[in-house]
Amino acid sequence: MRFEDKVVVILGGNAGIGLAAARLFAAEGARLALTGRNAQTLAAAAAETGALIRVADIGDPAQSAAVLGEIADAMGPIDVLFCNAGVGGFAPVADVTEAFWDTIHAVNLRGAFFALQQALPLMRDGGAIVVTGSIGSVAAVPGNVAYAAAKAGLRAVVRIVAKEVLARRIRVNMISPGPTDTEIFKRDAPEARIAAMRAMLSDVVPIGRMGEAGEVARAALFLASAEASFINGVDLYVDGGCLELR
Repeated sequence: MRFEDKVVVILGGNAGIGLAAARLFAAEGARLALTGRNAQTLAAAAAETGALIRVADIGDPAQSAAVLGEIADAMGPIDVLFCNAGVGGFAPVADVTEAFWDTIHAVNLRGAFFALQQALPLMRDGGAIVVTGSIGSVAAVPGNVAYAAAKAGLRAVVRIVAKEVLARRIRVNMISPGPTDTEIFKRDAPEARIAAMRAMLSDVVPIGRMGEAGEVARAALFLASAEASFINGVDLYVDGGCLELR
């Protein structure tokens, strides 16, 4: 019960790592609020976890500001913010268009930054922020230039925000997953392609398999908890050894 009676807000809490984290926070007594773009999956998450839900696209800072304000009005100061919302997208350098680049960065970097900025005045001093990054921010993966650049920028944001809020004792950390078995890589793909992708991704992980959403979520809960009280500004790789054991 590390989060009993604490207000926990998950941006992007309706699927994948965010939903796995929502289940874990709820099980540990959190007063939970979730945001996401899909009203149907948000409603299902609310039915399962008892969370307050708000439909919002993190790519639109005005929507983030509105729902964060509504959540704080309804629940009080935020103790934990888990900024997890993001989108994927792969294209080789030659095929990257301005529209593709802007779509990826509008959510993963611009939207995430402004959501953090807007949440800070609503947070309780001594709280915690966890942001979902990616090992792609430091791994040179062909075809990943737009996504990697956005997550690398977000990594810099996390460290600078952590430095600027030291006086408020708000810790700001990042988790960077490696290949993880979530809906983002399976969406709209046939079963044969999903199986081939899973086999390929498992082959690049030293531990021999993809990660599970719950494994990444548990790392987020640790960084958000008092158990991590002396950890600040880190980028925690949750990747089965992809970066350190290759």
